[in-house]
Amino acid sequence: MREMSHPREILLGSQARFISLPVCDHYCGVEARINKSLALQAELSHEFGTCVIDVTLDCEDGAPVGGEIEHANMLVSSINNAYNATKIIAIHAPDKTRPRIAVRVHAIDHPAFETDIEIIVTQVGHHLAHVMIPKVESVADVEKAIAAIDAANKHSLHPIPIHVLLESPKAIHHAFDIAAHPRVQSISFGLMDFVSSHGGAIPASAMGVSGQFEHPLVVRAKLAISSACHAHGKVPSHCVVTEFSDAQAIQSAASKAAKNFGYTRMWSIHPSQIRPIIAAFAPDEAAIDEANLIIAKAKQADWAPINVKGVLHDRASYRFYWQVLERAHQTGKPLDASVAHYF
Repeated sequence: MREMSHPREILLGSQARFISLPVCDHYCGVEARINKSLALQAELSHEFGTCVIDVTLDCEDGAPVGGEIEHANMLVSSINNAYNATKIIAIHAPDKTRPRIAVRVHAIDHPAFETDIEIIVTQVGHHLAHVMIPKVESVADVEKAIAAIDAANKHSLHPIPIHVLLESPKAIHHAFDIAAHPRVQSISFGLMDFVSSHGGAIPASAMGVSGQFEHPLVVRAKLAISSACHAHGKVPSHCVVTEFSDAQAIQSAASKAAKNFGYTRMWSIHPSQIRPIIAAFAPDEAAIDEANLIIAKAKQADWAPINVKGVLHDRASYRFYWQVLERAHQTGKPLDASVAHYF
């Protein structure tokens, strides 16, 4: 059989550019919790053999009013300490296990936005996995944020990826245009603000773990973000579950987000939510075994059609099963030796 290139390139073609991120984005803004979260990230990376969570340090909800400058400086110190403690320089560390630390800054119309960017991006922009911009309404908002970030990061050779949070009907209307922007990696849904922006027309129950998957306007917004992201090769990130002490609630919400709404990533606001999110977004063992078998046989057949247990498979299904293996890798699941070396 002639030498083949990587299955990702063979099967996905132009879609091989699609972005892959850890399935859990963990938010924290208090210094003690930041330190614990960064330690937990390192522990999980060692356990799973890959970085399975981003840790996003929060300015928007984390900074006390009037203390924004002090808070931003604290985040800079925390980020530097995290890299110094592991003796890792972000741009040279192995991608699989190096720290992935991000920041959520204030919205672009907030007085502290420029201060956040000036302090954090100027000093530790080279360490940032991404910058989350909340309350984005349009492509123009994205461009404004990027201009400020790039000006502060002007000495870096690598532009910082942008994640955005859509939190209003207007923002949802522009979801496809925003997802198309080349600097946007991921779009998140801001459930609470979205419900609040309807002036009482959506009941409070739609902010709960059950109602958010049932109210038509909320469901429509979630699907718009998911569809827009998949159309442009970006990562749809599901909103928080505020009932953080309810293990069943997070498991149910994460499972619905992954299986019914097409989300490939989800926010966590408490350490107890992290493992249920990883588990919900991971393929089960049977799916991984099936994908291992089909991809191995497909490669042996030089990617021509094959018969597996009386079922015809070709490149259309190969793409699906390859992506099952990619999700398995993202979530630290063991892979058969016949495919593990691709990762």
